[in-house]
Amino acid sequence: MTDGQERVRPSGVWATAVGVARVRALESERENALFRDPLARAFAAAGGLWPSSPPLPDDDEAARLRRLAVSFSIVIRTKFLDDLVRQACASGIRQVVLLGAGMDSRAFRMDWPEGTRLFEVDTAVPLDFKASVLRQERAVARCERITVAVDLREDWPAALAAAGHDAAVPTVWIAEGLLIYLPQDAVELLLARISTQSAPGSRMGLTLGSPGVIERFATDAAPGSAASLWVSEMPDDPVAWLAGHGWEADTHTLRERAAAYGRPISTPPQRQEQPGGLVSAVRRAPTSPLQH
Repeated sequence: MTDGQERVRPSGVWATAVGVARVRALESERENALFRDPLARAFAAAGGLWPSSPPLPDDDEAARLRRLAVSFSIVIRTKFLDDLVRQACASGIRQVVLLGAGMDSRAFRMDWPEGTRLFEVDTAVPLDFKASVLRQERAVARCERITVAVDLREDWPAALAAAGHDAAVPTVWIAEGLLIYLPQDAVELLLARISTQSAPGSRMGLTLGSPGVIERFATDAAPGSAASLWVSEMPDDPVAWLAGHGWEADTHTLRERAAAYGRPISTPPQRQEQPGGLVSAVRRAPTSPLQH
């Protein structure tokens, strides 16, 4: 039996990773692409989303516009986190952890400094699906790639450590398109665990649901669609929130980054935009108690 016959069809939250791959495949075909992901099309095809995605009702213009907006945000956040990872590696970091890795192909499409170890953390089913596509494409990672099959609701730090992650040296952590699917208590636990595993100088890239995004996108989203599974938005003050966990953060709006990348959003904002949807952060060294 072939890999294609053995594959489990995407379902639930992890199926959204295949939709993200389709967006990245479409971006990769643009002449002025912000990134090129040569594996994205294969992931999308294996998940039944290439060459087209499921049709929308002919009169559902609002749904079409929502889909375009989500796709645009995926492109911008991918570029943002690509740059963040490159900057982290340029600073000397050689450990990368992708949380909820999905169909992320950074291990294969980016250039990595010698000695880089990249850990992909996700549950077994999407990792197995991904492995079958990688075998089919004869893909070769450009760094040491280590998969860690564990549910993020379980003791994933122990599984990560068992796979070789060294919490004593800096790490760059990427949580892309992840936190919006987690309830607030799970978001807090995830960040606390990341912080515990992060040596001073570690870096982190997060994407957060902007205020009101669930109301605008998820309220009447089709059952099973990505937006229908969203449950979490960013805190009112993401910089202060991260500072409370020991991180020094910079936040950016999608509109701001899109303009910087030469893809300005032409429509005016419908509401005042708060910074925070795209976050880069550096782990601070713990402060020493005052000596008396």
